[in-house]
Amino acid sequence: MFLPTPPSYRHLMAASAIIVGAALPARAELFDNLEFSGIFETHTALAFKGTELQTSQFSLTPELSFDISPTMRFTLIGRLRGDLKDRLEPGAPSNFSRTTFNDRLFLGDQLDAEIREAYIDTEIGSSYLRLGKQQIVWGQADGLKVLDILNPQSFREFILPEFEDSRIPLWSVNAEIPIGELTLQLVWIPDTTYDDIPDQGSTFAFTSPLMVPQAPVGVPITFARTNKPSKVISDSDVGVKLSAFLDGWDLSLNYAYHYFDRPVVRRFITGEGVAIHQDYMRSHLIGGTFSNVFGDFTLRGELGYATNRYFQTDDIGDLDGVVRSNDFSYVLGLDYSGITDWFLSAQVFQSFLSNHEPDMIRGSVDTSITFLARRNFMNEALTAEALLIQSLSDGDGLLQLAVTYEWKSNVRLKAGADIFYGKKRGLFGQFREADRLTAGIEVAF
Repeated sequence: MFLPTPPSYRHLMAASAIIVGAALPARAELFDNLEFSGIFETHTALAFKGTELQTSQFSLTPELSFDISPTMRFTLIGRLRGDLKDRLEPGAPSNFSRTTFNDRLFLGDQLDAEIREAYIDTEIGSSYLRLGKQQIVWGQADGLKVLDILNPQSFREFILPEFEDSRIPLWSVNAEIPIGELTLQLVWIPDTTYDDIPDQGSTFAFTSPLMVPQAPVGVPITFARTNKPSKVISDSDVGVKLSAFLDGWDLSLNYAYHYFDRPVVRRFITGEGVAIHQDYMRSHLIGGTFSNVFGDFTLRGELGYATNRYFQTDDIGDLDGVVRSNDFSYVLGLDYSGITDWFLSAQVFQSFLSNHEPDMIRGSVDTSITFLARRNFMNEALTAEALLIQSLSDGDGLLQLAVTYEWKSNVRLKAGADIFYGKKRGLFGQFREADRLTAGIEVAF
């Protein structure tokens, strides 16, 4: 079921899904068990610096679902996306980080199509099973991730889009099995697709020394081919989650054996300059989540311990420019909804390294806080939201402002701003020249 599809057929399937979806009538129910819906959305971003358009794009996301049998349902979600400016991914990206059966079809430099999700839901006794291309979400933190590592992420627009839109769905087997008061989730992911990282020259290309090695000015740099896992069985990711609801607490215990989705970037000094090598490394992740409601407050959190993480150094004499360490991280959040039409949320995120050396660019402890404020107006037709992510360790951060107006039941108007600040060496400060105003329209059918 999960064997690679030859490229010619794969591309035909992706294009056909989009074309067939676009041709069907709006909100069609052709048969009792067949439903069609979708979203058409525009997204325009005007850069603060130079007042140039950063992106002017549209996306069409059709969804088709139907019953195969009384206990089995199939869902197909496609996406056709175009960008008139072509600055987020200049040219046609190589898609090297994706597997053959999970890549995108590029129709020129400004248009791409893909099957976002394609899965079968079924039941076997009291157990639930989903087979196919899907998103599997662990954790519920805003803006920052601890346990949500099963699906890779597209950094086409850094972390600005919603996680649901930036996650890369994977061909997976996802089973949920009730065991008394507990639920056991078993996940197998044979799809060796990893993060989409923008190439140099893209608007959101990584430049921070926290993420990419630095070389002295004028020193030649050569790039070796990335060593990417490709074996369906031996390079698979697996995950196990045990969840329960006990005395008002939602609890889970999570474990994953997976490849970290961003490659380790190693820097080697040679007689001809600097050579860059990249490879993906295995990691064990063990952690858990908890949440409970206390009146108008919700307390929630997640924690994880990850092995074999790699961090950049600024020592040119270092052998490969990275240090291996285990990483313990947690996020603690408090939500408040006790004021009419308001929702407030605050989070503390911390990461601790088990092995820290003086020449490492990142500190042994990394601390960030987030604050989210949302206010509804006009009987919830108008929503205003502000999300602040502040790094206390590096002094940089991100402020996202958004206003959404429900003009009709199926039409929403959007406007907002994304503002980066801080030193360029920081995770957020590296994009301080990419500040922008945004506007768009979303039409559901």
